[in-house]
Amino acid sequence: MNSINKTLYIPLYGKSYVSKRGLFLDDKKAEEIWEAEGFSLKGKSKSKWLAYYMGVRSAVFDEWLKRQMADVPNAVVIHIGCGMDSRVIRVEAENHKWYDVDFSEVIEERKRYYAESNNYKMIAGDVRESTWLSSITETQHAIVIMEGVSMYLTIDEMRNLADSICTHFESIMLLVDAYTSFAAKMSKRRNPINDVGVTEVYGIDNPQAYQSEKLSFVEEHTMIPQKYIDELKGFERFIFAKLYAGGFSKKLYRLYEYQKK
Repeated sequence: MNSINKTLYIPLYGKSYVSKRGLFLDDKKAEEIWEAEGFSLKGKSKSKWLAYYMGVRSAVFDEWLKRQMADVPNAVVIHIGCGMDSRVIRVEAENHKWYDVDFSEVIEERKRYYAESNNYKMIAGDVRESTWLSSITETQHAIVIMEGVSMYLTIDEMRNLADSICTHFESIMLLVDAYTSFAAKMSKRRNPINDVGVTEVYGIDNPQAYQSEKLSFVEEHTMIPQKYIDELKGFERFIFAKLYAGGFSKKLYRLYEYQKK
C-alpha cells in the first residue's frame, strides 16, 4: 500500500480501541480486523487521545447519516474513502443501496473481511477521476460521506469530485470533514499521518471553497459534541476536551454539510 492508503489503519485502530472500552460506538468489526491485521502503528498515531477523536468523529458521521437515511429512504449511500470502516454494519443499512469506494488495493484488502450483496457493493477507483461513478446505476438521490478524505485532495480535486457526483445524481447530501490551512501547515511536522509516511495535505478556511453552481454549503456541524466528551471521566475528559473540543481544535478541524437540490 502507498502512504495515503496506510492511513486507513489509524482510524481502524481508534475505532477498535474505543469499541473495546465501550466508548462512543460499538464496532466489533474494527476490533476483529485490527486483531487480525496486527499492523504496527507508532508515535502519535497510536495515541489514546487520537483514538478517542477517531471514535467520536465516526459516531458523529453515523448519527448524521442515520438522519439522512430516515429522511430520504430511497437514496443510495456512497462512502468515499471507506478504508476498512464498518459503517454499513454500524448504521444497519440493509434497506439502502450502499457503495463503499476506495483505491483498488484498499478494496482488495477490504474484500477479505466484507462480502458484497444485492444492496452492498465495493467500488475500486481513484475519486480524483470520475470513471468510478459509472459503476453506480442509480441517478436520483445520494447521501455522500467523506470522512478523513478531503485533506488528501486539492481544492480543485474536491470541486471536480463534487461536480462529477452532482452531474450523476439529481440530488445529493454531502458531509465532509476538512483541515484548515493552518492544520495543513502544521501537518508537515506534527500530524500522526506522518508516522505512516504522508507529508502532503490540504486545508480550507472557508466552507464556500468547495461550493459550485451545483453544490451549496448548508451548515457547519459540531465535530466533538459534549455528550461524547461526557462519556470520559475526570482527567481524561478534561484533557480530551482541551485537545479536541476547545477553541484551538476549531483552528484545525471543521465539519461541513453540502447539498444539491
